[in-house]
Amino acid sequence: MEKSVKLWLRERNVYLGKKTKVSELDEFLLRVRSKVTSFDLIRIGEDSDGGYLLPDDFEDIDACFSPGVSVETHFESALSSKGIMSHLADFSVDQPEMEGDSFSFEKKFLGIENDTIHMTLESWVNRKAQNDSENMILQMDIEGDEYDVIFDTSNDILKRFRIIVIEFHRLDTLLDRYGYQIINTAFRKLLKNFSVVHIHPNNCSEPVRFKGYDFPPVMEFTFLRNDRISEADFVESFPHELDRMNVPGNNDFTLPKCWYASYNKL
Repeated sequence: MEKSVKLWLRERNVYLGKKTKVSELDEFLLRVRSKVTSFDLIRIGEDSDGGYLLPDDFEDIDACFSPGVSVETHFESALSSKGIMSHLADFSVDQPEMEGDSFSFEKKFLGIENDTIHMTLESWVNRKAQNDSENMILQMDIEGDEYDVIFDTSNDILKRFRIIVIEFHRLDTLLDRYGYQIINTAFRKLLKNFSVVHIHPNNCSEPVRFKGYDFPPVMEFTFLRNDRISEADFVESFPHELDRMNVPGNNDFTLPKCWYASYNKL
């Protein structure tokens, strides 16, 4: 019962328990700053939800792994036009809209075990990837299960992706000590081999404000593997000209300034 009450309150931006220290929030925001690269960002997919900004670094990309696809395949179709095969997965649909031989589909959720409903990212990659390719894309929108998948997947498998795009959920729980530990640990693991190159807040939910900081609950992060990055500068302005709102009709907002490099220097 207590857990249900806490969840009910959290959905309404009311937090119980120990708060995260401001110094820890500062450190996290500095860690996830977007880096400048030699590749322009281009938009792949829809001009609304389902479209993402990726670095234009597609040469020799072998495949994209796209769990949580639902029925929309505009992102994967755009990659197909570049000659990139996409592997899709989602247990909640019988078959996404896709044509041609540039797609494969498995009716399973991505998770931390392999059974009739779930499969791990590691097992999926080992079955579908070409040999030991390190030129792949991971695009993952799995409604909060991304943290379990990141923790469960080895760095050796993650490093096989050149570009990773993840929609992170419940980012407002960074304000809560327990939520901070989960989210911070997931990002630390990714940032061992990748750098953030773009952030876009999803306007499906309003940002949560805390002591001058704004935390959108849902945001899309684009990562590029560190061996593809030579610059050391950080992106100084948002939004990008190709950013679009996810939910037309909802109040739109740009990435809060506390996530910018220039705003957040310690």
